[in-house]
Amino acid sequence: MRNEPMNQISPKGLKVWRLYGVMHSTVILLIAIGAGILNWWLEGPLWVLIICLLLPLLYTYLFVYLFPRLRWLRWRYEVREQEIELQHGLFIVTRTLVPMVRVQHVDTQQGPILRKYDLASITISTAATNHTIPALITSEADELRSRISTLARVAEDDV
Repeated sequence: MRNEPMNQISPKGLKVWRLYGVMHSTVILLIAIGAGILNWWLEGPLWVLIICLLLPLLYTYLFVYLFPRLRWLRWRYEVREQEIELQHGLFIVTRTLVPMVRVQHVDTQQGPILRKYDLASITISTAATNHTIPALITSEADELRSRISTLARVAEDDV
């Protein structure tokens, strides 16, 4: 088996994923508070109240600290002349090879949170699927988009 791809996404991507985890955890916390208040008002069992406290804490740990860190450590990519190799996954690591001759177009995306951290994502489209490289520095994403586009045109001309 080949060595894993060399390039890793930006460390700022870890911050963005943690921010998304905080936003999701806030929603879970509000739901748990509502359930806890409802349980208290209806004089429900104490164990329901304890679960309403522990569940948001566990969710916050997993989605703010652990999963973003693992995701960031595993996300790798490499663009070669003939192919693009992607590696990602938390528990099941997926490695994908996208042949340059199959690339139809390449897009960059940047929402408000990514823009705040000067990040962008690249989406590589083939006839069958889309592949995304998340959380790249904006200038690096633009440069990579141009490089993939050029390599895809060269690969198409060679066929």
